[in-house]
Amino acid sequence: MSLPEYLTNGPDQAALTLALAHGAGAPMDSPFMVAIAEGVAAAGFRVIRFEFPYMAEQRNTGAKKPPNPERVLLDTWLAVISDIGAERLVIGGKSMGGRMASMVADASGVRGLACLGYPFHPPSRPEKLRTAHLANLQTPTLICQGERDPFGTPGEVAGYRLAKSIRLHWLKDGDHSLKPRKSSGRTEAQNLGEAAAAIVTFMRGLAA
Repeated sequence: MSLPEYLTNGPDQAALTLALAHGAGAPMDSPFMVAIAEGVAAAGFRVIRFEFPYMAEQRNTGAKKPPNPERVLLDTWLAVISDIGAERLVIGGKSMGGRMASMVADASGVRGLACLGYPFHPPSRPEKLRTAHLANLQTPTLICQGERDPFGTPGEVAGYRLAKSIRLHWLKDGDHSLKPRKSSGRTEAQNLGEAAAAIVTFMRGLAA
């Protein structure tokens, strides 16, 4: 498999690198992805973003495409991990990108996993769980989740069997993109900044 193109923030010689994949509907340079990448890089870590083949094709043609089959998404992650090197690498991403990362984390031997808006189940389908592999996950993991995320709320997630390696950080009143309502008194920028700060703290712990 040919490697995707990268967008890189932060110093090349950083103690750890964070590789981030996008969600199903927005590219690697969406405002969400930019905010997280720049927030983490500002703390001295290197952040690498990439796109799955369908999104790269969509960028080139302008025609909206559905996500690739799971096998292709996982193979893309494995190619990126092999290229960057697992030893000093934390992988993760937004929604689907983070979920795919979680499925290769243990086998690839990366240092950590950071997911933003993990899709525990499809909206309005709480019975269709995507958590089986999370019960025995060995890789140190941080999941940043909005309190109003229709893909997994605090009440729902509390009932899941999740490995002790997984830590959850809840963003006040956030939706699937961590965006709060104006009535909450929080701003989108505050929640994205808090998520980036949580990842920085997580990575500092891994680097120590």
